[in-house]
Formats: sequence, structure tokens, C-alpha cells
Amino acid sequence: MARGPKKHLKRLHAPKHWMLDKLSGSFAPRPSCGPHKFRECLPLAIFLRNRLKYALTYDEVKKIVKQRLIRVDGRVRTDVTYPAGFMDVIAIEKTGENFRLLYDAKGRFTIHRITAEEASYKLCKVKKLQVGSKGIPYAVTHDARTIRYPDPLVKVNDTVKVDLKSGKITDFLKFDSGNQVMVVGGRNMGRIGVITHRERHAGSFDIVHVKDAQGNTFATRMTNVFVVGKGTKSFVSLPRGKGIRLTVAEERDKRLQVKQTTL
Repeated sequence: MARGPKKHLKRLHAPKHWMLDKLSGSFAPRPSCGPHKFRECLPLAIFLRNRLKYALTYDEVKKIVKQRLIRVDGRVRTDVTYPAGFMDVIAIEKTGENFRLLYDAKGRFTIHRITAEEASYKLCKVKKLQVGSKGIPYAVTHDARTIRYPDPLVKVNDTVKVDLKSGKITDFLKFDSGNQVMVVGGRNMGRIGVITHRERHAGSFDIVHVKDAQGNTFATRMTNVFVVGKGTKSFVSLPRGKGIRLTVAEERDKRLQVKQTTL
């Protein structure tokens, strides 16, 4: 009989996009409860140890984090397994580095370095719009923020640009055809393209058709789509590859080309 929440996570059951090897231990850091879902986040321990290689062991990560050196979205986080997620800004003051968690074209969190100016804001998808007590309207975003008095033009599925210092909305992007989107779920995760059209299915999932920069088209559920730009101009800098997924043959040709130029 289960008594309370689980506190452990076996390595083999950890999300594949964490890219943990099978043999260097039995367990993986289980993310704490937080703004992002368990299987859609990256714990700070994995980011610092496995991605940035700033620590060799979990214990070293603990020593870094407890010195209050790591900020997520402008707030100091001392929890080793804090769940950082899509669009979060991770800042390390001591090295003067800023990172934004974005997906690469294969749907894995990538180390994407950004400038200090870009680290001052983030994009949030509006999940819910409601009127609270005393008639105060508020929006709930994908990272569990509750923002009061949003612009009346902002609707569910739109994206808002949030200033991290004040927590206020400074701009917004409509969920419209012709706007640039990133796919944040499903088999096309990490791909970037422009919305061509949306199929409405009453009582089922709405389907969005997207076209990438190379002219490839694909379709995904509306819940998997995150607007990142107006037209083809993105509000955040994009990771290497610009969200274009290559076929196996194209990847091989690219590798051979790089090999030949280095010889």
C-alpha cells in the first residue's frame, strides 16, 4: 500500500530526454514538485552535472547550489532537484552565464546560452483565463504563474512575454496562422515552423498544421504548440539547427561534409 508521494526514481524509468546512461548507478534524481511536470522538466542536478559538467558528483552539485549561486527565473534556488522546464532562464552569477531551456530538433533539452539582456524576460503560454474574487481577471501560464489583469486581447493558447524582475506582461503573441511556433510535445517535439492552419474537432483534439523553414509540413495537437514569434521573427534566440529536423540520410551527409572540411 502506497503511503505518500514516491521519493525515488530508478534510472531506467527516468525520462529519455535526460540522456542518462544505464550503468553509472541504479537511481536518478527525482524532480521535486514544482512549476513543471515530472516528465517535462530537467532537475538542476542533471543540468549542472551531466550537461554543463560543472560538477562530477551529485554531492558537488549540492555544494554549488547551497552556496546560492544558481538562479532560475531570477530567484535563487537551493533545491538540487528543482524542476527547471521549457523557457526557464538559468543564471550563474559567478561565471556570468545565462541559459534558456529550449528543445533541440530531436526533442531534448539543449544548453542554449543567451545574453544578459535576453535573460531578463521569458515567454509563457496562457493555459487558463478566469475571473477571481472581487471580479479580478487573471491568467495562468504553462509555468504555473498567476498574472492578474492581463490584456483583454490575450486569449488561451496565446503567448505572453513576462518581465522576470516585475512579473508583469510586457508584450503578447497571438495564436494565429503565420506565426512562428515551437512544438513542445508529441513526436515532433523541438521542431520549429509557421502555423499554416488549424483543424477544429469538437469534443476531440484540435489539430494544428505547421510548415518548417525547409518547406516540410507536419501536424500535431494544439496543446503541443507554443507560439515563439510574430511572423518568422522569433522573440527569443533559437538553438543551433533552428528546429529543423533532418532525415537519417541528411544527417549522415552533413557529418561526412564536416569530416571532409576538417581533413
